[in-house]
Amino acid sequence: MKLNMKSRTMQRVLLASCSILMVAATTTGLTQTGLAQAGGQASAADKQFVKEALMGGMAEVQLGQLATQKGSSDDVKQFGQKMIEDHTKLGDQMKEVASQIGVTAPTTVSPKDQATMTRLQGLSGDEFDKAYIRVMVRGHEKDLQAFKTEASSGTSPVVKNAASQGSQVVSAHLDMIKQMAQTHNVTMRAKSEMTEKSSQ
Repeated sequence: MKLNMKSRTMQRVLLASCSILMVAATTTGLTQTGLAQAGGQASAADKQFVKEALMGGMAEVQLGQLATQKGSSDDVKQFGQKMIEDHTKLGDQMKEVASQIGVTAPTTVSPKDQATMTRLQGLSGDEFDKAYIRVMVRGHEKDLQAFKTEASSGTSPVVKNAASQGSQVVSAHLDMIKQMAQTHNVTMRAKSEMTEKSSQ
């Protein structure tokens, strides 16, 4: 009788163990399937958006660091710090999206943003503040349009959701920097004029 009871107990333990393993395997399979579906649903445009958003976010952080170092007014320094904090958080969230859809997170900013940083590094005082504000206004206007477009017409639900949430942050930043532009009497130059100036 004791042997039979032990045998039955062992059978129950083995059955329970098998059940746990089956559940774990199923859960893992569902997770992998979910990630595969997320990647499969992402279009080339979705993936390009995520890549550009990550590169742009890195540029915002680096430009923010520059503003905290070279800004001559407190509001420029404070805005720069906010860019560091907010775009670091956005970047972390976007990296998770990138991993889900099979996009390798870039490690460098775009050549255009690098050129902008190089130009700003050569400025100081009020000249730096106004140039930084102009860059931020133009950059956030462009970014907001890109985020809104992806949120409304993207293919991947994961990417669309990230774009929708990100657009709210970018919109708030744009409102802030536009107000600063008025405070600093910053006029937005034509792109041709800015290109001409940066090439001199």
